[in-house]
Amino acid sequence: MGSGPIVNQKGGNLVVFELEDVDQTTVYRVKKKKSKKLDKKRTKAATEIQAWWRGTLVRRALLHAALRAWVIQSWWRLMLMRALDRKRREALVSYVNRERAVVKLQSLVRMWRIHWRYCQVLKAIYNIRCHWQQQNCQTCALLQGHCVVTATHLQFHIEIINP
Repeated sequence: MGSGPIVNQKGGNLVVFELEDVDQTTVYRVKKKKSKKLDKKRTKAATEIQAWWRGTLVRRALLHAALRAWVIQSWWRLMLMRALDRKRREALVSYVNRERAVVKLQSLVRMWRIHWRYCQVLKAIYNIRCHWQQQNCQTCALLQGHCVVTATHLQFHIEIINP
């Protein structure tokens, strides 16, 4: 084609080289020198976009970390509540067993005291009957007994009735 390079001077951004040995044309774009104000605006805009994107990534990572922490805390609170419920249940069972033992012991002591008093009354009745039978006045009077049992004591009344 031609013997030398052809440069398009229109706008200053297109350069065409033509080589004699090669039948190929190469087109290069040359960057135009831009004003410093435009560079600063683009740099600032790019910096703001990068800051926004990094902030979004950090917030997303913090949200995931917070959610994981919340799940772990919920699980831990559940475990603490289960342990507390188990301790309460064990304390309640222990209390019930202790109360049952105390009530049983009180019942046995009351039963023993009533039985002891009852035996004392029977002994007294046997003594009275024995003395009464030794007397020859069996026909002149009758023995009549009355027994009252309460929670705290045992009462026994014997009356001699003359006919």
